[in-house]
Amino acid sequence: MITSNPPGPFDPTWDSLERYQVPEWYLDAKFGIFIHWGVYSVPAFGNEWYARNMYVQGSPEFQHHVKTYGPQDKFGYKDFIPMFKAELFDAEAWVELFEEAGAKFVVPVAEHHDGFAMYKTKSNGWNAAEMGPKRDVVGELADATRKHGLIFGVSSHRAEHWWFMNGGRDFPSDVQDPQYADFYGPAVSGPSDFGKNPPNEVHMDDWLLRCAELVDNYRPQLFWFDWWIEQPQFAPYLRRFASYYYNRAYAWGQGVAINYKNEAYPEKAAVFDVERGQLADIRPRFWQTDTAVAKNSWSHVEGMDYKTSESLIHDLIDIVSKNGALLLNIGPKSDGTIPEGDQAILRDIGAWLKINGEAIYGTRPWKVFGEGPTHVASGAFTDTNRAPFTEEDIRFTQKSGALYATVLKGVSGGAKIKSLSLNSGLEPRTIAKVELLGGGECAFTRDAEALHVSLPESIDRTHAVALKVSFE
Repeated sequence: MITSNPPGPFDPTWDSLERYQVPEWYLDAKFGIFIHWGVYSVPAFGNEWYARNMYVQGSPEFQHHVKTYGPQDKFGYKDFIPMFKAELFDAEAWVELFEEAGAKFVVPVAEHHDGFAMYKTKSNGWNAAEMGPKRDVVGELADATRKHGLIFGVSSHRAEHWWFMNGGRDFPSDVQDPQYADFYGPAVSGPSDFGKNPPNEVHMDDWLLRCAELVDNYRPQLFWFDWWIEQPQFAPYLRRFASYYYNRAYAWGQGVAINYKNEAYPEKAAVFDVERGQLADIRPRFWQTDTAVAKNSWSHVEGMDYKTSESLIHDLIDIVSKNGALLLNIGPKSDGTIPEGDQAILRDIGAWLKINGEAIYGTRPWKVFGEGPTHVASGAFTDTNRAPFTEEDIRFTQKSGALYATVLKGVSGGAKIKSLSLNSGLEPRTIAKVELLGGGECAFTRDAEALHVSLPESIDRTHAVALKVSFE
């Protein structure tokens, strides 16, 4: 376990950690790629919680498992590991795709709830460097990401391993076999019974050690945590980890960030993250959405229910206008290839950002996030609830004295921006010119109703059009 705090400006107290500052690279980057890839990619059924659900009697995963692989005491989750060969995994090719997508940071899952580490670890032998692929996946991605000038991060879902496999205690399964206890974990009562079986000191010390190991060996500049760290027993360990990580980064001379959900960290001590959801208005403190290209799973499964490229581009625009960033997840297949559906979405986003990225990267929120009739709900798991955006929905960002107005739906003739009317009171400066990003200068008039911008008929109206407004 961590026995001492590294030298640096942070102590393991909330008062000290609330002096943390979000690094400029993160404020500027806006868009990153999340990667859910692991042993669960082998059965490719249901979702990334297959490891848990195959032991939950009566679940579709349980029934599928027995029918396809046999009973869980004969073929358990551990038996998928030799099948996870990753024979076509090419970190360089992955990162080239992410760069083409316009992403500025990359965050692979270092360890999911299933307890199989995707990196070389001293904690136990259940890791990708010693089993399955027999490659340090996290290490290879770290090298490729930095080679391409992108920021590297990791995620840890280890906290939930305390209870994740507990269904296997209820019927004959390999979860009960002592020789696999270091893989399947304690497997105690689930999250709804947390008060009955809170994580013990051994589990917490191991969690902290694994997090510190990732920091020391891979130097991630983003460390993403899932929801269960909000349990009260984690609080002293969260403080110890944050001070350890921030002081290590201070020694490296690099800006880093921790992502948390709900109220696990005080808002000044780390960066708030909303799972599969957004915010309704500008948040003064920088924040992030994590969501996936598919509605039904974070990892690759048969029958992916993909979102549209347009909806994801619109979400990115909306999130950035409200002082946020988008961490967009893909799910490679078990052989290491990225599915065509995932690739197509990433390339569509990249094509849009290649033209309109000036309105995204390096920007900051304006006085209001936007205008238009479409309501975006605040909170987690709301990302498929909103209605499609219309040509009246506009989002604002600013940078270097210019204002960017992005019209979320391709307009038929011209754009009408009510927030820039002479009577709005939001912008008293005189407008010198309006330019269409990728399309040159546009004619405009400004009156008491709106700023009216003429757009050329030849523009690509597939997703959204961004206008740059300059002032005298």
